[in-house]
Amino acid sequence: MIIPVIIAGGSGTRLWPLSRADYPKQFLNLTNEFSLLENTLDRVLSKEYAAPLIICNQSHRFLVAEQVRHLAIENAQILLEPESKSTAPAIALAAFHALKSHKDPYLLVLSADHSLDDKDVFNTAVNHALNVAKKDYLVSLGVPATTPETGYGYIEPGNSIEQSHGFVISNFIEKPNIEVAQTYVDSGRYMFNTGIFLFRASLYLEELNKFHPCIYTGCKNAAQNTISDLDFIRVKTDAFSMLPSQSIDYAVMEKTKCAAVVPLSCSWSDIGSYNTLWNESKKCKQGNVIKGDVVAEKTRDSLIIAENKLVATLGVEDLVIVDTKDALLVSSREQAQDVKQIVARLFQENRLEHSSHREVYRPWGKYDTVDVGDNFLVKRVTVKPGGQLSLQKHQFRAEHWIVVKGVAKTKINGIERLVSENESIYIPIGATHRLENSTDVDLELIEVQTGDYLSEDDIIRLSDKYNRVEN
Repeated sequence: MIIPVIIAGGSGTRLWPLSRADYPKQFLNLTNEFSLLENTLDRVLSKEYAAPLIICNQSHRFLVAEQVRHLAIENAQILLEPESKSTAPAIALAAFHALKSHKDPYLLVLSADHSLDDKDVFNTAVNHALNVAKKDYLVSLGVPATTPETGYGYIEPGNSIEQSHGFVISNFIEKPNIEVAQTYVDSGRYMFNTGIFLFRASLYLEELNKFHPCIYTGCKNAAQNTISDLDFIRVKTDAFSMLPSQSIDYAVMEKTKCAAVVPLSCSWSDIGSYNTLWNESKKCKQGNVIKGDVVAEKTRDSLIIAENKLVATLGVEDLVIVDTKDALLVSSREQAQDVKQIVARLFQENRLEHSSHREVYRPWGKYDTVDVGDNFLVKRVTVKPGGQLSLQKHQFRAEHWIVVKGVAKTKINGIERLVSENESIYIPIGATHRLENSTDVDLELIEVQTGDYLSEDDIIRLSDKYNRVEN
């Protein structure tokens, strides 16, 4: 049995302002109409695989659950990391969890934020990797290195493994400089390390225990007595929080004597920068990648994304232009991978744009902050069918709700009322209140907050359908 283990962590700071800490790149539709996570899940939706096990940060759990529902995937499990500790501990949690209900299954480890263009070629490579894994190897899938990339790790294959498509791994090389990378490409021998792995759960844990017994023991303790919470599986926070942050490459694959590689002969990318996104996307005759409302004149070899307004360009080339509701990035394509320096500066200046979009997703729907002023804030709120906000109250603000689409079921200080289109209702400071959409269409309303303090932490939750512990 092969269990797909999908690592849905990562912040994607090099794709800011599209990607933010609260809504990172794996949840974005970058290559087609589906998100990177949805494309990854679709890759393993066949009878060859068991139901997927998705590992994500606690703060992203509702985003993952929503995208799983969007694909109508049944029996998927979502395992919550209390905090990000890189891939070695995450995979160990998955291995311990899988061993609870299966007899030493094979784990197919995938990153949720990678792009891969040929599902059939991928499945063939997985079958080849399975044959190698059955010979007691930890198998990595490697893509032939055809261009000198400095952002990828490289694998040097050694001797071939008898009666298989695999090779013993001779050497791992982490992100070489451009000159060294070019020599690897010229040799025709090296592969990119895709971060896709296949191995028996017990073998991975055995090798992890050899080289990092503290991670092994910590994950074993964390995975004991897991707690089910709605669609999610929670592990012991204290045991996990004490672990060091280590990737599977550093912790195991570079040290083990049973590492192997199987070639994956298709287009693959980790979409790690805007230049990579430009390379992977379909271009017009002028070499431009254009998404959204864009007018480009005398513009060449540029990536232009307009999410919020018309973007017009004239007489430019080799640029990255990304316009969102609350931020605009203009960069040369060559320098675009350094956008993380801007994110670091925004973090130092305590600006919300480093982590959050203006439009914020919640398990019940989303809201968009459309205007802010002295003592007032205006949001456009969308509550999906069946969505329900928590029963809550505020110490410092009052609210007005004006329904513009659908019917709102409200409860204020114990009194229930239906509010229809073009109607409004007032929630005084300190009043307990709840908003619910019990219809089968989206509910849209304008929320006007007034008061001396309007931050999101002025929410006292009394009960909540989604068992949230944070705002």
